[in-house]
Amino acid sequence: MSFNGVAGRGLALGIVMIFASGLALVARPSARMAERRAPVNLETAVPASFGDWRIDTSIVPIAVSPDVQAKLDKIYNQTLSRTYINAAGQRIMLSIAYGGDQSNDESQVHRPEYCYTAQGFQVRSSVISKAVTGYGELAVRRLLAVQGPRSEPITYWITIGDSATLPGVGRKLAQIAYGLRGTVPDGVLVRVSSIDESTDFAYGLQDQFVAQMLKAVDPETRMRIAGRFGA
Repeated sequence: MSFNGVAGRGLALGIVMIFASGLALVARPSARMAERRAPVNLETAVPASFGDWRIDTSIVPIAVSPDVQAKLDKIYNQTLSRTYINAAGQRIMLSIAYGGDQSNDESQVHRPEYCYTAQGFQVRSSVISKAVTGYGELAVRRLLAVQGPRSEPITYWITIGDSATLPGVGRKLAQIAYGLRGTVPDGVLVRVSSIDESTDFAYGLQDQFVAQMLKAVDPETRMRIAGRFGA
């Protein structure tokens, strides 16, 4: 990317940040979107099996430390972490985090780039892409996290209210739009990943998984985790 491109993106983000700071002085959202919507239960909303995928019961989830759990509880109202396996023995790790308040930097969902780096991974690539589903194209970010011999391609996106977006300018604009309406939006982070040396194959398999998952959930859940296009 050229210097001008980097500078332009930085300027655009700076303008958004300044506007957001000014907005905070005149608009104080009070209506909580989470209170107007049907309660979400991630454990039951996402099926244990769908398409060619089912939960891999041989994988025992690793419990997080109490201090990490305390931090998660401050940001997220619910989290779901599962490993799915298909008939070919291929595995996909799914993580969904729901937060009832996505109106500011302190309460918003965390970017996987930072979480993986904090766990000792090197994030060697980060690009914006699109996942094709039966409901349209979903803007996603693709990462490649590496730790020793472990190569983990990652696909993720977030929702702010009824809008699917990505961290950065897109999230800020969505927060501002809801703030102008006096609404505190809720939101979801969806992350899928797999252990694979071939990133192209991994991303393709992850897109198939996402498409089948969105087809399997009910319309309300689909909107929660993929935005308005999934309604």
